Amino acid sequence: MKKALVISAIASNQGKTLLSMALLHHYKNRVRPFKCGPDFIDPQFHERIAATPSVNLDGYMMNKEQLQWMFHTYFDKNVAIIEGVMGYYDGMDKGASAYDVAKTLGVASVLILDGGGSYITVAAVLKGMLCFRQESNIKAVVLNNISSVMHYELVKKHIQAECEGIVVCGWIQKGLEVLNATHLGLDLKELDSSTVEHVSQAVLEHIDINALESVMDVVLASVSVYPFKKVEKKEEICVLVKDENFSFVYYDNIKFLQEMYKKVLIVQSTKDEVIPAEADIVILPGGYVETQEHYKKLQNALRFKDSLLHHAKEKKVYAECAGLIYLGEACDEKKMSGILPITFTLTNKRERLGYYKCELDGQLIKGHAFHYSKIIDAPQTDIKLYKVSKKSAKDGGYKQNNIFATYLHTMWRVHSSF
Repeated sequence: MKKALVISAIASNQGKTLLSMALLHHYKNRVRPFKCGPDFIDPQFHERIAATPSVNLDGYMMNKEQLQWMFHTYFDKNVAIIEGVMGYYDGMDKGASAYDVAKTLGVASVLILDGGGSYITVAAVLKGMLCFRQESNIKAVVLNNISSVMHYELVKKHIQAECEGIVVCGWIQKGLEVLNATHLGLDLKELDSSTVEHVSQAVLEHIDINALESVMDVVLASVSVYPFKKVEKKEEICVLVKDENFSFVYYDNIKFLQEMYKKVLIVQSTKDEVIPAEADIVILPGGYVETQEHYKKLQNALRFKDSLLHHAKEKKVYAECAGLIYLGEACDEKKMSGILPITFTLTNKRERLGYYKCELDGQLIKGHAFHYSKIIDAPQTDIKLYKVSKKSAKDGGYKQNNIFATYLHTMWRVHSSF
């Protein structure tokens, strides 16, 4: 029987990525990673560790049938590890929490609980999490920030007394030395195989894998109908720009492009590769072009820039976030391609973070935005970006002739509008 697990906690920065990383390394070559929500960074870590692309499961952008299809389609390994987002119930108001994903897919959840400076209260927190919803899908816990075996046994005793049926699978040592030098979560370049192995061993040292696997059995829901709008295959060539600067691409988006177009070519701007003349559409995804480090990699990409300028005169371009910025005139003093008459500035605070809806040709497209830049000068835009909790918001995006550019990151299978 296949095994699957949702890894969650009561908040961010509680150890979800740490445990996910350790388990992905433990099950390497027989695990498919998944990520709840719209995150682009964690899936890159997942893929580096598991040597298998990570798939985003987003309960806001997809309905339940679509979520089940996504999980069923990509669960092609023996084990699925699904890393949650924020706290377990966060996002319920939009159907996008780790709880919603676990419930929709019928997958058990393990909760990572911080036991630092506490013991009985840990059981109280867990009991509250279990009671918040009648069917919480929380089946097991791993205790983090534990100082000793004695500390662990004390917390475990109170959990077992108060929370019937919960499997206490073990603990993670407080102040692991191996983490102090790795800066886990900050830089993919530091995540070499030796580091991953050392961290994984340290994290799993006091965790009972057999106990964890006892709650991981899963029966996949039957998916007999394709729950998305069917699209006829285009006899066109699509170019996807994908490199260190334009790296924010959902894995399913790439697979969808391959289903949608006759041919999909990957072009790397950082290598100054040229967009082929026969390309019918160029897609510029999100990433980093506005920071000094990444901008330097674009300054010398003159052949790439010229080929994009030539393509954009008569053919289609679709861009998200960093792609939108690169199509503009400039971001502060950094010159971009100048294809669109828009200028940007980089701020010290987040301009947007959360789920939004983009209105395009009368259709509301669901997506996610997260950026520190903003438009400071542009002609009247043809599209607007709508936040779920507000009627409208400015600086949504831009549509001009065959060019469509937006701050919104979307799942293209759900909204195949190009």
